[in-house]
Formats: sequence, structure tokens, C-alpha cells
Amino acid sequence: MTSHIRSPGSPLARMAWQATLAVGVSSLVLGVLALVWPKATLIVVGVLFGIYLLVSGILQIVAAFGAHVSTGLRVLAFVSGALSILLGLLCFRGELQSIVLLGLWIGIGWLFRGVTQTTAAMSDRDMPARGWQVFLGIVTALAGIVLIVSPIASVGLLVVFGGVWLFVLGVVEIVTAIQVRRRLA
Repeated sequence: MTSHIRSPGSPLARMAWQATLAVGVSSLVLGVLALVWPKATLIVVGVLFGIYLLVSGILQIVAAFGAHVSTGLRVLAFVSGALSILLGLLCFRGELQSIVLLGLWIGIGWLFRGVTQTTAAMSDRDMPARGWQVFLGIVTALAGIVLIVSPIASVGLLVVFGGVWLFVLGVVEIVTAIQVRRRLA
């Protein structure tokens, strides 16, 4: 019988359970923090989102000038980068703006993904799990619409859902780490 862990006493095996435990505890703590302080979590996520938009915008502009692409693609990359910087700066005007932008960003992404997934699944009769793909596409598009229509409340629910998910993930990882450690003993 082959095991994923080389030998019970190997340093790699000891690190595996310790790493799993660390991930589990981190997930559990983050989940609890998100559930106890959802507003503070949203503010932190909004600031991180603003930083992401600023950095990605700057990098897009740099890439626009350095890329060996057509002029049209350079212009699109420059405009996309400039808009990203503008949106990033708007995130720093106040916590409400960053939360609204985050909700809209996720909502628009989900709407496009859902429409694309539904269209692809409906047009390809040989797609595996085609019915499920259509279903998932429709649900994703509807979730995107909900986020676009009500970004603040929807993002708030995402924080709660994320907190619950992190809590559950943390518990599972901690239990896994304990079981791995027992097998090594």
C-alpha cells in the first residue's frame, strides 16, 4: 500500500500536518473575524480592492507602452489601466465607495461569466454536463444582477458567507491535521 506521506517520521510529514494545522487555524480565525466584524472586514477588503485596482492599472499602462502589439491594443490597454487607476482612487474616497465598486465589479464579472457560460453550454450539444452548465450559468448571471442592483447588501452577505465558509474550512483543516498527526505517532 502506498502512502502520500513518505515515512511517518520524515520532516516532510511533520511539516505537512503542521502546515495544515496553521492553515486551519488561520482560516478559522479569519472566518470568526469576518462574522464578528463584518463591517470592518468589508472596509479592509475595500481598501485591498482599491490597492489592487491602482497596482493593476499602473501595470496595464506600463504594459501598454512596452508591449509589442498594435496601436489599437495599446490604446485599449492604456484606457483600461487609466480606468483601473481612477476606480482605485475612488475606493479611497470612502468606505462606501469601495464597497459599492467591489460589489459592482463582482456583479459585472458574474453577469458576464454567467451569460457566457449559458451561451456556450446552450450552443454546444456535446458539452459534458450541459444541463448543469446552463443551470450554473443562469444562477451566476442572476447572482451578478443581484450584486449590481444591490451591491452593498450583497457584498455584506458575501462577507457573512465567506466568514462561514472560512470557519468550516478551518475546522475541517484542523481535524485533518490532527488525524495526520495521529497517523504519524
